[in-house]
Amino acid sequence: MPAVKLYCGTSGFAYNSWKPDFYPQSLTPTELLAYYATRLNAVEISYPARFTSASRLESWIAATPGGFLFLPKAHLKFESAEELARDLLQSLQPLQTKKRLGPVLLQLTSHAKADPSQLRRFLKLLPKGMQVAFEFHNATWLDESVYQVLRDANAALCLTESEDLETPWVLTSDFVYLRLRKPEYLQSKLISVQYRVEQYLANAYPTFAIFKGGKTAAGALNAEKLFVTQKVVGAAS
Repeated sequence: MPAVKLYCGTSGFAYNSWKPDFYPQSLTPTELLAYYATRLNAVEISYPARFTSASRLESWIAATPGGFLFLPKAHLKFESAEELARDLLQSLQPLQTKKRLGPVLLQLTSHAKADPSQLRRFLKLLPKGMQVAFEFHNATWLDESVYQVLRDANAALCLTESEDLETPWVLTSDFVYLRLRKPEYLQSKLISVQYRVEQYLANAYPTFAIFKGGKTAAGALNAEKLFVTQKVVGAAS
């Protein structure tokens, strides 16, 4: 039986400020992604700003090894839900064709209150088999009625931890999407995250663990620590 996969990465990769802690000083901007992919196996990318053309996606695919996944991130407004669903399907086609598309993360702002019926209608616009995760910033969404809508569609509740948001550890899909966005992760906290990830993998949940990007390389280094540690654990088991 093939091992259940862990994907580790950060929100974005194009940070020259990660030199020299993560990126070698000599790298040019066009070389960052290829190097990033030698140390991590997934990256969260913003939609639509980065999706300017199919050729851009093709160049990213060419710069990374097979098995490396791109995780698009988009803001969801229900009044434009049909347009978003259509545009996602069209623009992500190169990633889908080459099997390099990971879960699509859909974020709702703190002003968007829970509406399970709207959520259900939106999910029906998406093709079966497309992995999606939802990050809710209004606590009204953190309710069993919403979780059931997600379960019915095999869509994930994004498990986010940050200064502003702590999502309950509720699993609603056959994969797990973690966003680890606290300003600092001490070793004790990383060990706690590692234990959670081990439990998910042991129960056959492919897991996506995405740390915060930003000015410092801390998120990338923490993602690599988790990735390397889990590979060692997996090899020993």
